[in-house]
Amino acid sequence: MDYTDQAGKRRNKQFKRKKEAEAWELKARSEVVSGVHTPDSASIDVTSAARLWLATVRDADREPTTVGSYDQHIRLHILPKCGNVRLSQLTAPMVKGYLNGWLRDLSRPMAVRVLRTFKAILTNARDEGFVAQNVAQGVKPANAPRGKRKVKPPSKADLKVILKAVKDTDDRKAAAIVSLTIFTGMRASELRGLAWDSLDLNGGTVEIEQRADAKGTVGPPKSEAGYRTIPLSALVVKALKEWRLECPPNGKNLVFPSESGRVLSHTVLMKDLVGPLQVAVGITSSDPNKPRYTMHAFRHAAASLWIEQKLNAKKIQTLMGHSSITVTFDTYGHLFEDAESDAEVANAIERALFDDAA
Repeated sequence: MDYTDQAGKRRNKQFKRKKEAEAWELKARSEVVSGVHTPDSASIDVTSAARLWLATVRDADREPTTVGSYDQHIRLHILPKCGNVRLSQLTAPMVKGYLNGWLRDLSRPMAVRVLRTFKAILTNARDEGFVAQNVAQGVKPANAPRGKRKVKPPSKADLKVILKAVKDTDDRKAAAIVSLTIFTGMRASELRGLAWDSLDLNGGTVEIEQRADAKGTVGPPKSEAGYRTIPLSALVVKALKEWRLECPPNGKNLVFPSESGRVLSHTVLMKDLVGPLQVAVGITSSDPNKPRYTMHAFRHAAASLWIEQKLNAKKIQTLMGHSSITVTFDTYGHLFEDAESDAEVANAIERALFDDAA
């Protein structure tokens, strides 16, 4: 098959059968007219494109945990399906097939993340001139099936028991951590990277301006939305003041340093502080020696308490540090729906009608 590409260069490609050549010719000439054709000889395979993209991610000084996640997507899920396929040979239906496989083999959120990584790889390859188009760009997963598991915050009964333990415990560090998380919804990484300079205990606020990654490196929040100011309740201020009297000095002025004065690891945070406080008061899972709630569950608790107090979704988005209002509604939409019962709505409508009549 002989043809001229969009750059005016003569190309040729061989096939075993005339029928295959004719089918490919039709596709190639259409791509040339549209300006999106890439000859196989000028392209690279998915493995090479993935390596190039991952190098740009590392050069951009992304967090090690983020780079590790991308590397896992590539090694475990992308390359096994299409590592030796040239970018010029990829089609949207092929990518859709890969996506269907990921949705079948992985959780839906993970499959979506893998697809996002795959799209980023192809976009980078297009920008570098190894392919004329990103055929994955328009590929999207079907809408999630109904009955998606909803976030279930800790019950108020459990929170009361835990907060009573916060008041009674002699472990001032654990008390400050648990109360701070329940009432502010801070991420564990933000709490581990929190410095005393970010706290205004007289004004009753905490400024989120840094976080600690899985390796203990302190840096800025992952997004602009992560920068925020959160009010503190009197209980939290009291717990922090009591802990400040015991907190050992450390080089980074961390509120919750490890015993060696470094960033506290998430494992130690749960195993030695948050977990034992729950187990001591019987807030456990099916295993009586394991705590019922994770740090992220307490983050959900904060959101649910704010929603119960009728804070609007935009305000909760800000307090939680969500990148968009969509994230807030996707996570807590059902709690907004439950905030007012049907009876309350009906009574409010009735009052409004009679008030107007008066």
